[in-house]
Amino acid sequence: MVDVSSNKLKMCKITNTSLSFRLNIKSAPHPPPPPPPPPTAAASTTNIASKRHELLLFEALREGLEEEMDRDPRVCVMGEDVGHYGGSYKVTKGFATKFGDLRVLDTPIAENSFTGMAIGAAMTGLRPIVEGMNMGFLLLAFNQISNNCGMLHYTSGGQFKIPIVIRGPGGVGRQLGAEHSQRLESYFQSIPGIQMVACSTPYNAKGLMKAAIRSDNPVILFEHVLLYNLKERIPDEEYVLNLEEAEMVRPGEHVTILTYSRMRYHVMQAAKTLVNKGYDPEVIDIRSLKPFDLHTIGNSVKKTHRVVIVEECMRTGGIGASLTASINENFHDYLDAPIVCLSSQDVPTPYAGTLEEWTVVQPAQIVAAVEQLCR
Repeated sequence: MVDVSSNKLKMCKITNTSLSFRLNIKSAPHPPPPPPPPPTAAASTTNIASKRHELLLFEALREGLEEEMDRDPRVCVMGEDVGHYGGSYKVTKGFATKFGDLRVLDTPIAENSFTGMAIGAAMTGLRPIVEGMNMGFLLLAFNQISNNCGMLHYTSGGQFKIPIVIRGPGGVGRQLGAEHSQRLESYFQSIPGIQMVACSTPYNAKGLMKAAIRSDNPVILFEHVLLYNLKERIPDEEYVLNLEEAEMVRPGEHVTILTYSRMRYHVMQAAKTLVNKGYDPEVIDIRSLKPFDLHTIGNSVKKTHRVVIVEECMRTGGIGASLTASINENFHDYLDAPIVCLSSQDVPTPYAGTLEEWTVVQPAQIVAAVEQLCR
């Protein structure tokens, strides 16, 4: 039942406050003083700077996770070395002391076990975050992620929700070897019921982390191992991003370049060269790997009529292949040329630094592809 008397009392308080405010204005013996002069440029800069703070990407992930753990006692973390060690990349540093060992749970080296435990915890009402020390290790939990995490909401007839976040470092690092350089987007994209997002800046890392934790769907958050020390000023006030929305990084007219994660920076490096050569590329960080933001992508295709996809994922069965199919199905009539997809080579990532670099798309290749497409 609604407490009507309480509501009336609140309304009276509001009304009386408004009335007294109006009476004070009417009875003022003198007109209000003139507004203060506009602040100087230095003061404005200081004011703007005070509303933002600078963080590395891993610190932005930590800040977002900590805010959600403060906000919701159901949020918990589990994984290898996430407790007193603070995580392999220090995303959970200090959490064990602040939140206790039950909410920040160190687990044995058994990805299938603790991922299954997290899914069970989500079914009972908790909101767990699973950290994979390396995304390649989560292949050991593929059964739990596919048959349980993605499908239990459906197979239970909607009786269970699985609000779980699975996150960790992946991608081609610097001489980490084939087993530690996995890109698992292509593995997980075909699993029904799972959302996938990839962060690329401290700003979107925090916003996507918070959104993923609040989602009632299972979300896989891909973080690139080479972007953890990326620095950016992000807002002091709270913000949450849309899990299904792409980011317009650079508006343009001549060609649409779709990318995500680390390749965003290879694309922007190429874009500088392209601008100097007279081209005007539009760069979109798709961020949502499943589902695609076809609204943003489609509007860009309708404007530029040419598409280049740049990814670090493997060419065969990768995100680029799925994105190519989606664009051809939905916007084929707007294309003036075939879609170009630049992907990593279908080989195990070599340990040797020079060979490793050759397997990944480089800025010069992006420039050459755009020049050929726009002839």
